[in-house]
Amino acid sequence: MKRILAGVALVGTAVSAQAADLATKAPYLKAPVVAPYDWTGFYLGVNAGVGMSRTFTSHNYPAGGTLDSTYLQSEGAFGGGQIGYNWQTNAFPVFGPVLFGIEADIQGSGASNGDATLNSNTGLVGYNQKLDWFGTVRGRVGLVRGPLVSYFTGGFAAGDVKTSVVGTNIGPYSFNRTQTGWTIGSGVEAALGGNWTGKIEYLYLNLGNKNDFIADQALRTETREHLFRVGVNYRFGGNGLYAPVPAANWAGFYLGGNFGGATGRDRTTATVGGATDSFTLSPDGFIGGGQIGYNWQAANWVFGLETDFQGSTQRDNRTAVLGPTVFYDAKLPWFGTVRGRVGYSVGSTLFYGTGGYAYGSVKTNIVTANSNETFSKTKSGWTVGAGMEAPFTLLGLLGPNWTAKTEYLYVDLGSTTDLFDGGNGVNTTKVTEHVFRTGINYHFNSPVIAKY
Repeated sequence: MKRILAGVALVGTAVSAQAADLATKAPYLKAPVVAPYDWTGFYLGVNAGVGMSRTFTSHNYPAGGTLDSTYLQSEGAFGGGQIGYNWQTNAFPVFGPVLFGIEADIQGSGASNGDATLNSNTGLVGYNQKLDWFGTVRGRVGLVRGPLVSYFTGGFAAGDVKTSVVGTNIGPYSFNRTQTGWTIGSGVEAALGGNWTGKIEYLYLNLGNKNDFIADQALRTETREHLFRVGVNYRFGGNGLYAPVPAANWAGFYLGGNFGGATGRDRTTATVGGATDSFTLSPDGFIGGGQIGYNWQAANWVFGLETDFQGSTQRDNRTAVLGPTVFYDAKLPWFGTVRGRVGYSVGSTLFYGTGGYAYGSVKTNIVTANSNETFSKTKSGWTVGAGMEAPFTLLGLLGPNWTAKTEYLYVDLGSTTDLFDGGNGVNTTKVTEHVFRTGINYHFNSPVIAKY
């Protein structure tokens, strides 16, 4: 790893005061003082991103014995700020430099959802949920590789959650409160130059479960949030003298693997016997797979092509609608993409945007009193996202040709329509996915060099 210049040479001269005929000594140049990159100190920054809730909601009507259930998935942009402190230590020689930190943030949010309308024994009932703001106080622990740190984070979370219910013979009712819980996530942060750093981060928020009552009816909500964001920080500590080194060599073929998580936000309508419900299926789970690609480079600019293929455990088997008389088990067993990449290398860190073609398997099982049917289709669409890639040594076990990447993708696989219940029912689903993953690549080129 390239050492960063942490000082300037001191120039001194010595002139003899005892003999005027003695030659003046040549100037003495002190060797540069070098020091490893240091993340220690306070920082302040801003962030922006997109958030999506996955709030399981069940509505119990005791008089009729019905229990509709679905996911309310508020979605929208958010933005805010963060403040924190990092402490870098070399107390764990096996891992190299380790970062410990604490961070607090608060964001305003425009996330809302109003597309859930279900039939019940009291008529049509509409549901809406909003997240007006949220904040966290978290610890951070990460592995430092010069001007780049990969970290895990977790701690306390709070947010303002507003859930509304209105129907033919109900309400309107509104439950607005600050809910608290916990959060966990991961991210990557890299130096941009001077005291500025940039980060990409994923957080999962659990804001607890609530039971509310509407007359003799019970409404249960289990509020969960998926957050994807980027941010910029200004550090007031550390060495603060980092200037980006020449761009690393990214040109050539590479091959790698990845793992992560994905959540679907599949807007759906189901119609049986003239009654129609609108709701969202939310298959959620882990993903894992591999990728291969090729990069071209012009100075700091990097252009590339990449294709990947993923297996997935995503599933939603808790949605029950129309009374409920229709029960779902929705899965996304696998998907893949073929994408272009455009990036800019800041030293040995590549920041990039990506987008292109996406395809995947959509599998839906629908059960009614009269039928049990499974529909499996391969759908195609598009994807767009962004990420960060940098050298990765894995405690010194991997060589200089290895890199690690962290990436967010939004995937749209279009709509699918199926007939169920012996042809009496019609189901239409628009399949979209939020994907957050990390991976490693091996480059078949001159090494991606990073010496700090």
